Amino acid sequence: MLGLGTGLALIIAIGAQNAFVLRLGIAGRTATVLPVVLVCSLSDALLIVLGVLGVGAVIAAAPALVTVVRVLGAGFLLVYGALAARRALRPGGEALEAGPGAGEVLGRGAAVATAVVLTWLNPHVYLDTVLFLGSLANQYEGARWWWAAGAVTASFLWFFSLGFGARLLRPVFARPGAWRVLDGVIAVVMLALGVRMALGG
Repeated sequence: MLGLGTGLALIIAIGAQNAFVLRLGIAGRTATVLPVVLVCSLSDALLIVLGVLGVGAVIAAAPALVTVVRVLGAGFLLVYGALAARRALRPGGEALEAGPGAGEVLGRGAAVATAVVLTWLNPHVYLDTVLFLGSLANQYEGARWWWAAGAVTASFLWFFSLGFGARLLRPVFARPGAWRVLDGVIAVVMLALGVRMALGG
């Protein structure tokens, strides 16, 4: 239970990955949402396992690698944030259609690729999962894998709930103005995280 609770506390925080999954969940079809939430959940699971196995020490010993990931991730977030800002300020017809799939501007392949980048080019994911969660799990010695299983379960619960639960908000987003507000919020989140990441925060 401790692993589950700690994992949820870290994952639920508003971030680029969550903002992307939320928008996709509201707008996307199951064929697009499913592989994206699987990428997010399985990536977290792999990173948590690596942390339990002690890979965090390797990452800590290679600050140059973390810097490269930080720069690439910051660049991607700034570009994605700028695109979200453009959608908010100058929405296209595709983003404003009502009904299932409304606002879906990414195909399945592009959505999965975006999820991969948002996950693996975010240096904070290594700090949170590999270093922090891995270190906490190893404090439980014989029960570390049970603790890690709880954290992995938290990741799957959160991303599947976010991705597939977001469809409940579709009636709200039948109005064009709601998409502009959402994209505005996503733009602020992405740009703020990108600037923070670029500055090394």
